[in-house]
Amino acid sequence: MDDAQKTPAMSTAEHPVEWVHAESAGERRTSIVGNLVRGAMIGVVETVPGVSGGTVALVVGIYTRLIDSASHVVSAGRRAVTGPDRGASIATHLKQVDWKLVVPVLIGMALALFTAAGPVADLVETYPELTRAAFFGMVLASISIPLRMAGIAGIRWHHALAGIAAGALAFWLVSIPPTTLEPSPLVLIIAAAIAVSALLLPGLSGSFLLLTFGLYEPTLRAVDERDLAYLGVFALGLMVGVVSIVKGLEWLLHHRRRITLVVLTGVMVGAMRTLWPWQSESRELAAPAANWPLALALAVIGFAVVAILAVVDARLSRRQRLR
Repeated sequence: MDDAQKTPAMSTAEHPVEWVHAESAGERRTSIVGNLVRGAMIGVVETVPGVSGGTVALVVGIYTRLIDSASHVVSAGRRAVTGPDRGASIATHLKQVDWKLVVPVLIGMALALFTAAGPVADLVETYPELTRAAFFGMVLASISIPLRMAGIAGIRWHHALAGIAAGALAFWLVSIPPTTLEPSPLVLIIAAAIAVSALLLPGLSGSFLLLTFGLYEPTLRAVDERDLAYLGVFALGLMVGVVSIVKGLEWLLHHRRRITLVVLTGVMVGAMRTLWPWQSESRELAAPAANWPLALALAVIGFAVVAILAVVDARLSRRQRLR
């Protein structure tokens, strides 16, 4: 049966349907404290080139709920501008937001970003090969998460073909040599709008995209030094990006869930090219260097950490579905 046949029809403009947050397919209810930690994890990895906050959201089992909640916020904002029945429509959509998830995650992300931006930037710059190795192992282990959510047994040849094509496209995109742009307001808005897609699309790294534009270090330094003018323009770009992409993602996840998750898996696999520890500044891949034993050890540790989290999450999700 196709994904669209398993999902209720989308709501009309006049009669919004109250979406039920996903507790199946690998997602489950979470505690407020746990969501603070999940938000902090997303915030930390968003400072690291090559690692996607969306990937972490998938790994910790909150991805679909975040997309649904973001979609309702966007819908509330749109109703505030266009109507009809502004008050009632806004209230209806805001009631559907999973605030017990969204607020702690946002707080955790903000705290982690402002705490970790400077140290993580220094760590990535000082030990680029070792940090890439650790995150290579983590992302490699996380590939199983969207596949489990998609239901491996239900994957068909056209799903697999779409995933392979997405992986090849991602591999090519992350092979593009970096460039440097002047951080003008217009450039910042466009770059931020593109980079926020990484928070919504597992496998794409916002920091990596900023690195490609030559805006990675200026942005992290702005966060570390509390440059409110820079951050204000950047935040505007983030909002533009969210409004542009979140509704489409919500529709895909509810109507074409399996193929969407397989495509996201392909993107994750292809984007792993950027995490190969040994590469030049122009992103040409190289053979392992003398420090390969330590890099391998860090990759194995990163893989083991995520694999253990994935197994625990799968067992907890299965136990909750049996209740």
